Amino acid sequence: MGPDFARLLEHIRDTRGFDFSGYKRTTLVRRVTKRMTQVGVKDYADYLEYLEANPDEFAALFNTILINVTSYFRDAQAWEYLQQEILPRIISSKAQFEPIRVWCAGVASGEEAYSVAMLLCETLGVAAYRQRTKIYATDVDDDALTRARQGRAAAKDLEEVPAALREKYFEAEGDYYMLQDAPISRIDLLISRNTLMYFESEAQAKILARLHYALTEKGYLFLGKAEMLLRRGELFAPVELKHRVFTKVPKDTIRDRLVVLAQGGNLDPPNHHSRQGRVRELVADALPVAHLVVDTAGSVTSVNERARNAFGLVTADIGRPLQDLEISYRPVDLRSMIDEAYQQRRPASVRDVERRGSNGDTQFFDVEVVPLLDKGTPLGASISFMDVSGYNRVYRDLERSKHDLETASEELQSTNEELETTNEELQSTVEELETTNEELQSSNEELETMNEELESTNTELQTINTELQDRSIQLDRVNTFMELIMANLQLGVAVLDKDLRVQLWNRRAVDLWGLQADETLGQPLLGLDIGLPLAELANPIKKCLNGNDGFQEMMVDATNRRGKSFTCRVQCTGMGGVEGARSVILLMEAVEPGLAGR
Repeated sequence: MGPDFARLLEHIRDTRGFDFSGYKRTTLVRRVTKRMTQVGVKDYADYLEYLEANPDEFAALFNTILINVTSYFRDAQAWEYLQQEILPRIISSKAQFEPIRVWCAGVASGEEAYSVAMLLCETLGVAAYRQRTKIYATDVDDDALTRARQGRAAAKDLEEVPAALREKYFEAEGDYYMLQDAPISRIDLLISRNTLMYFESEAQAKILARLHYALTEKGYLFLGKAEMLLRRGELFAPVELKHRVFTKVPKDTIRDRLVVLAQGGNLDPPNHHSRQGRVRELVADALPVAHLVVDTAGSVTSVNERARNAFGLVTADIGRPLQDLEISYRPVDLRSMIDEAYQQRRPASVRDVERRGSNGDTQFFDVEVVPLLDKGTPLGASISFMDVSGYNRVYRDLERSKHDLETASEELQSTNEELETTNEELQSTVEELETTNEELQSSNEELETMNEELESTNTELQTINTELQDRSIQLDRVNTFMELIMANLQLGVAVLDKDLRVQLWNRRAVDLWGLQADETLGQPLLGLDIGLPLAELANPIKKCLNGNDGFQEMMVDATNRRGKSFTCRVQCTGMGGVEGARSVILLMEAVEPGLAGR
């Protein structure tokens, strides 16, 4: 992603409050580029200026990025499985009058929310449905939600709705149908179909953690056909993978639930973090050793009371780099011990470290640095100082003997670690295969996203085609009407273009001069072999065409198709056309003989 595109996303986030950073880059770039093409802007920097100058453009861009492709009972077999298998399980797990909650996330214009509402009403019965069911439908697109609240649908949108449900839940209202009963924490069924596939893997993980938190312990998750949750087995287990129905994996302990909440972002109840943080502080202060914690950036994140008293630290030192504090190098070089613990992935310790106090007293500490690992990745280090000053020498000798034994044990441990390394290599191969599988899944999601974009474009083209058909019908009617008018006029009519070529030749003109319409259309009028003295008409016609005089009338002697002479009145009128082009209308009428010379 280039810097100009990044600045564009930052502008949208800062001015409009929409953060698209979690969206898949390929899809996001494709949708933004489409909108740029529509407004005639070539690069992201220019489009950013265009957005700033045209506040209404954001709504059009927003609608382009959010592909609101949806329909009633999309993927009919999956909905049938939901009705026959999942909804009965949810209902049977509830007490008789216990509420049933459904959340439709990324609902667009509401078709899927209304689909599940109809199925629940059919399963529960109308009375129980109204008393027990709550359906929450959410989407970031306010315009789409506004349409969803109306509960209206065109006849073509209801083609996938079974006839019995269509007759029962919809009533005709002009060219549309209106839902008769539009329906509206612990969710029993969460529907989020073809929404996750638009997000990067990291964003998907956070969203899934939030969805896990929202569901009851026996809740179900219903996804789209491109979403499989291949590497989220710790959160959701498949019930029917073919139809993308999953069940929540319960988290039995408070700790497990807090871990899930942390993965999902700021979902804790008010003051939860502050209470948990205070508990951790009290636990640290209760430790019998001086203790501090640093993160991988080298900043101090925790200092207990014993460490503050022993080494002159204060609460304000939390957040400071360890290297700025005296304790980082006195009485022992902590930084090298931390590096060793990170590299070895095991504790590093030093025994009987001597420290002289300001009053001349000598203290001895056993120092231990323990790497804080999460699946092998260091998150920080725990540093402990155990004061062994009061121990007698014999006890410390025993400690040294113990240390020797530990050294021998570490040698054995080293052999064990070699075996573990082999196991890790095998595990790495498994993870590579899982990564490949995940990449294939990501490609599948991208293809499904493009399919929905094409479906959206096809819908737009169908709408345009329908409008063109309507206009074509209207044009045919106008043409037919004009033909009837021209056919019944008792005047000969000829319409000429700017090059004086015949564009229209009516039936009366055929009667006067004997040339059929197909013999004259596209031919220069002045080149036609008819009994009208066209040379006399050339200048008046050109005057009308050039706009010098918009109307000319003259009497000329003419001969009709039967060879009979008569006086013909010719009226010439100039007419403006598309993009400034002009044309000429000739009206030709036979009058009494002898009038031509008047």
